[in-house]
This record gives sequence, structure tokens and C-alpha cells, in this order.
Amino acid sequence: MKTLLLLCSGLLFASSLQAGTDRRSGWTDARQLVLVTIPEWDSHDGTLHAFDRTDAGWRAARAPTPVSIGRAGAAWGIGLHEPQPGPRKREGDGRSPAGVFALGTAFGYARSARTGLPYAAMEAAHWCIDVADSPLYNRIVDAREVGTAAVAGSTEPMRLDLHAAGDQRYELGFVIEHNAAGEAGAGSCIFAHLWGKPGQPTAGCTAMAPPAMRDLLEWLDASRHPVFVLLPDSEYRRLQASWSLPRLP
Repeated sequence: MKTLLLLCSGLLFASSLQAGTDRRSGWTDARQLVLVTIPEWDSHDGTLHAFDRTDAGWRAARAPTPVSIGRAGAAWGIGLHEPQPGPRKREGDGRSPAGVFALGTAFGYARSARTGLPYAAMEAAHWCIDVADSPLYNRIVDAREVGTAAVAGSTEPMRLDLHAAGDQRYELGFVIEHNAAGEAGAGSCIFAHLWGKPGQPTAGCTAMAPPAMRDLLEWLDASRHPVFVLLPDSEYRRLQASWSLPRLP
């Protein structure tokens, strides 16, 4: 798969988190599926599966790999699925959003990456805004474009290595488009990214080993309308048939 380089500034990249459109047709047309299952709502460890949709149905595209999610488990997010009964994702709750989500831009510290997703190289001025009452809530912005006052209070610099003593978690990852319309307080800055330590839970993202992330990004192809699904085992059993999800062993 060819290397893609996308040089983004200001709100051009931010728009990937705030599309604000109904993309259920993208779910129907999805030809790639990134699936994370967890044992219970409060579990913070899970398994990631990757599937291709063929004329015969879903088939495994990669071997399952362990991942970590939010330290408090999961709760229903805002994505391509209809609202469901159960816990709902809120800002700062330590839960990863459950449901079906479009994949946004891949990002990282390098100038380019091997992926079929659009890619944005992060710099020290890039921040994801997790301040719930900000008009830029749930957007990745460039402080050089929006001003330093606009990123004040945010706890999500996209170059963690430069802001947090060499932290490599955001060296490579991609956006999971939870709460794309930016509903205040409904949760923000949800990514798939690298583990801090193997098995270490996150604040609400999905984390994995670097080789697993590189392999996943090389496989992902935006033209195949990939989606990300995260569900506890009980919800997966309940929804597998009606959501046309693959059967798991």
C-alpha cells in the first residue's frame, strides 16, 4: 500500500472530527471492519479483530490482537448506530465509546506513514480540544492558526513526545469518529493509538502494540469505507445478527 502524506493546518484536519453528517450509508457500504470486543462493560482489556467483507460475507483479515481501552471500561458513544439502552459516554469518565464509528484521519509524529487512510503529520502546535464548552470541542487544531488562547485548558497535545517527556503513545494512530458533531460533554478526542505500557488502560481510547498498529494501518483503505466497532460480549451477542456483524468463535 502506498505511503500517503497529508499536510494539514488549522481547521482542515479538525473537520474530520466534526463532519456532522449522517453516515449510516458508510456503515452499510463498509468493506473493512475493525472490531474490538471486551468481556464486560467495566473491562479495560479486549481483543481487536480485523475483517474484510467479501461476496460470501465477512472473513478475517488479520490475526486477533490484544488491546486496552478506557480504564473504566466502555459506554455507548455517538456514532453511526442508533441509540441503545445502557451507560452513555461522557467527558472525563474514563470509558471508551461503544458502538459503530467511522474512521477518520491517521496521524503520527513522522512526516508520512504507510496507510490507505489520509494521514496528518502532527507538530508541537497541534492540540485536540477536550474543553467541553469550547467552540472547538472535539477538534484537532493548530494553535498557530486558532491562537494560543483557543487551546488553553486542553489536556490533549498531539505531540506527547514534545509536551510529556518523550511519550510515544501518539507516535502513530487514527481518529475514531465518536461524537463527530461535537455535542458538549459527550466525549472527545477518541483515538486508536500505541500502548504506553503493554496492557495499560487509557482515558477512553483504544491502545495496542506498535507492530499491531503498523499492520492495521497498512491494511486500512479509506476507499473501502472502514468502520470501527467496540462492544462488550453480551451486546455483541445481542446485536450481531441485526447489525450484520461477523460471527466470532
